[in-house]
Amino acid sequence: MSDPTETNAAAAAGDAPEPAQTSESTGGRRVRVVLVDDHRMFRTGVQAEIGQTEQTGVEVVGEAADVDQAVTVITATRPEVVLLDVHLPGGGGVEVLRRCASLMADAEQPVRFLALSVSDAAEDVIGVIRGGARGYVTKTITGTDLVDSIFRVQEGDAVFSPRLAGFVLDAFASTDAPPVDEDLDRLTQREREVLRLIARGYAYKEIAKQLFISVKTVESHVSAVLRKLQLSNRHELTRWATARRLV
Repeated sequence: MSDPTETNAAAAAGDAPEPAQTSESTGGRRVRVVLVDDHRMFRTGVQAEIGQTEQTGVEVVGEAADVDQAVTVITATRPEVVLLDVHLPGGGGVEVLRRCASLMADAEQPVRFLALSVSDAAEDVIGVIRGGARGYVTKTITGTDLVDSIFRVQEGDAVFSPRLAGFVLDAFASTDAPPVDEDLDRLTQREREVLRLIARGYAYKEIAKQLFISVKTVESHVSAVLRKLQLSNRHELTRWATARRLV
């Protein structure tokens, strides 16, 4: 499936957009950022939109397209902020957060994560926040607002697109309901990705292509999901996912 955001990003890169902010509006502040997204054209668009350091104060010091690359680049560059996509080859944004936990906990030079995703699903938002991200914004955000969000996260603030903040409040602020679905929490991040795609009607070959894994691996993940959730087939799995609004 094509992502319209990629097209917009590519257009932005080709049209040489105006700087998102001026050096005057950033007050001379600087922030080092790593971009993690599996769509190269989207990374190019974000770089063109916010990466003009003299105007925005944002210096893009590295890029990555999957989990392993992300961990390597983040560890090597130690940026102040990582713009992190939720769905990545190799385990997703949650896996990046898990493997970078020690960097986030560094008291002297913490690496902070801001999720930047096309998804606005509650499960995605809650998953990365539970993993340690400081905020979550969607790819419809403007360049100016993204720069502002990056600086706020650098300073330790929590940042959310307005609609998404409600998901976090519902999941974590309520004392009447548990913040975690115990059944869903049994699944790994990759198993959740496969679950969502199966529930949306994707064929195994389509899932394999989208997640950069083999059909045999998809079959193994589906078997694991069915076993953990005590379901018999993909039709039951689809009903289970729909009931939890994961589709």
